[in-house]
Amino acid sequence: MITREEHTCAVDRAIGYLDQAGIVITDEERQNLEVADMGLSELARTGLEIVVYVNTERCCAKELVMFPGQTCPEHRHPSIDGVPGKEETFRCRWGEVYLYVPGRATSDPKCAPPPAPAGAYTVFNEVVLKPGDQYTLSPNTLHWFQAGPEGAVVSEFSTRSRDDADIFSDARIQRAPEVAD
Repeated sequence: MITREEHTCAVDRAIGYLDQAGIVITDEERQNLEVADMGLSELARTGLEIVVYVNTERCCAKELVMFPGQTCPEHRHPSIDGVPGKEETFRCRWGEVYLYVPGRATSDPKCAPPPAPAGAYTVFNEVVLKPGDQYTLSPNTLHWFQAGPEGAVVSEFSTRSRDDADIFSDARIQRAPEVAD
């Protein structure tokens, strides 16, 4: 859970990153900007800020804003009621992001996950995304990602997003944000 003040500061900071990336959002999108601390109350290390443009039965488009070193924890998008999980493409717009996926572990990775219980981070094949680079994940693929030292803005294009159904490797994660007044 984060405080209302932390939420407001994170929204303002995220808008600044979007401005740096040259991404224009509407007043309504600003008001609906999601600050996801994953229930850990450590937003500087674990979480991300999200602008959702569209999320229909068939497609989704978002901007993911990440502060320096901020990590979106390891998770996957499973099938739901016989419908394949979310397929998503990440395209780096500004900064640098390190995406970790299944495969041979990178011998000298650019970053490390934040402190977490054993088993919270299990995939360590690093994909470095710089502005203009993109990577597509198949449904149900374990992944996590971390912003570089300047932070990052990443566009996500996907099939329908059902964040409430994501499965996180860290059982402490609560995907739905809670803001205390």
